[in-house]
Amino acid sequence: MKTLKVGIVQQTNTADIQHNIEKLKSNIREAAAQGAELVVLQELHNGLYFCQVEDTNNFDQAETIPGPSTETFGALAKELGIVLVLSLFEKRAPGLYHNTAVVLEKDGSIAGKYRKMHIPDDPAYYEKFYFTPGDLGFEPIQTSVGKLGVLVCWDQWYPEAARLMAMRGADVLIYPTAIGWESSDKPEEKQRQKDAWVISQRGHAVANGLHVISVNRTGHEEDPSGQTNGIQFWGNSFVAGPQGEFVTELSNDKEEVCVVELDMLRSEQVRRWWPFFRDRRIDAFQGLTQRFLD
Repeated sequence: MKTLKVGIVQQTNTADIQHNIEKLKSNIREAAAQGAELVVLQELHNGLYFCQVEDTNNFDQAETIPGPSTETFGALAKELGIVLVLSLFEKRAPGLYHNTAVVLEKDGSIAGKYRKMHIPDDPAYYEKFYFTPGDLGFEPIQTSVGKLGVLVCWDQWYPEAARLMAMRGADVLIYPTAIGWESSDKPEEKQRQKDAWVISQRGHAVANGLHVISVNRTGHEEDPSGQTNGIQFWGNSFVAGPQGEFVTELSNDKEEVCVVELDMLRSEQVRRWWPFFRDRRIDAFQGLTQRFLD
């Protein structure tokens, strides 16, 4: 495939899950109408980012895979003839839950899934309370539009995850995301946080010679506990090329649907110019499998 049209959907969410789903479906249709062959949604797109608090009632939002969302969005993917990347709260078994990305093929079937490997536990991001770390490894998912290296949010900060996806033949790296600011942070700190998030992922693009697609939510979501001022999700969804160049970058505070065309032959050319895989000193990297080297 020489080119690939990718749609990214950046939207706000409310507590009304059905309303969110209907808005997602409308936005996916808009992307497909603009020619998107692959559409990527944000992390945990069906509802609010419930991980701001530790509440056992939130487990009721989880679903099986296959399940209601794969059925609903699978029918839409088949109708529109697109590959679709979902991000779901997976109920694997009683008391066992994952943060799981699912890739739907153009015929509506499940092409594969990825369970989030790195699970944060920070103020307002209490994900370890809800999610068991993934156990499917860093395996790209084969689709009709290429091998998709799908990772999720906190995985963005780990070059090892991106590298292993690239080493297994991923054609593109994809990060559904939910990240934002706490209102008490100073403007300069907010800027540092967002810049670090962008730089890290652009670095993955450069180091691996791949396009990176990062899709974040936007809008303010209250902290149900009242302990914080909630999260202002900073949007800024973007696509970077194999040299880290911006293909597109969305706003911080607006809902947007954007379709971009990727030159899928560019990775090969960039890797010829910058042969980082050739020059890796794999004979000296054994320490990477250790927690720390004293």
